[in-house]
Amino acid sequence: MSEIMLQSPVATLGISDIAAAQNWHWSKVTAKSVSDSTTLANLLALDPDALGQRITSNDFRLRVPLTFVSRMQPGSLSDPLLCQILPDSREALQSDDCTSDPLNEKQSNVQPGVVHKYRGRVLLTAAVSCPINCRYCFRRHFPYNENRLTPKTWQPALDYIRNDSTIHEVILSGGEPLLLNDETFSALFDELEAIGHIKFLRIHSRFPIAVPQRLTSALCERLSMSRCKVTLVLHSNHANEIDEHVKLHLQALVTSPVTLLNQSVLLRGINDNSQTLTELSEALFEAGVLPYYLHATDPVAGTTHFQVNDTKARKLAKAMTECLPGYLVPTLVREISGQRAKTRLPL
Repeated sequence: MSEIMLQSPVATLGISDIAAAQNWHWSKVTAKSVSDSTTLANLLALDPDALGQRITSNDFRLRVPLTFVSRMQPGSLSDPLLCQILPDSREALQSDDCTSDPLNEKQSNVQPGVVHKYRGRVLLTAAVSCPINCRYCFRRHFPYNENRLTPKTWQPALDYIRNDSTIHEVILSGGEPLLLNDETFSALFDELEAIGHIKFLRIHSRFPIAVPQRLTSALCERLSMSRCKVTLVLHSNHANEIDEHVKLHLQALVTSPVTLLNQSVLLRGINDNSQTLTELSEALFEAGVLPYYLHATDPVAGTTHFQVNDTKARKLAKAMTECLPGYLVPTLVREISGQRAKTRLPL
């Protein structure tokens, strides 16, 4: 299989597995992701009934790897990492401002597996699922079944790139592009590197934060030896996500030619205060990663409880400038459908 299947034998998971998972192969961690509230409650010493009352039934199921669970505070329903992944009854709230496709990616989904929104760069949905389901995900309603790429089906998508010489950068996203095993990932890189007008390869991934052992020696070596300039954009929203395990596995890339950046999402109740955002930037830099973007929350259906208005977002970003050197202040942006680039929000 080129893409790891996400199935969770949750009945076998116990508290001892949280520590043990730090030494599992990444594919095992991924396969054993927690997908039911009772197991999660037991692992975190929470009342299953209290946890269950918050959960709503929907198609975007609970999924979180034990390596991410290990950084949550036992006994706390308000833990900022737990609140990012725990299904919430508020997801059923309707809002005219929140839609299933706020960025109008359907219009930019020019063919299966290809999203072409901006001049000079194109996005490939290299894999169509994730090892962790973040509740605020802007692609939680994306038609992944219509955009699944495999080594047997990705040639039309690659032909699209070959036939447009204005494309200089390919962004591997999803879903989670690092769900591809090392062999398949390397084969896709080979195909992209063979396209002469491609200069830059970018990977957007939550994996190095959620399951840091995904950064295998083989993967890090492949990224480092590319003829293209490679950038790995991580996704971390809170300093508590960055433990010694994450830092350890990032080291091989910190000393490599690969550029490491981070993008965060501004989330109400999780990181919508300047101290938390400042601590995140500092933790990232200590791990060898530069803050890149702080995204204003996309108005996605099911995420009304995460929304932070732009006025507050600007105040938070300005407060960061008073606490941090300029290179640690991420750019505050909002993605607006139809615009030719992300929109910077003035402070």
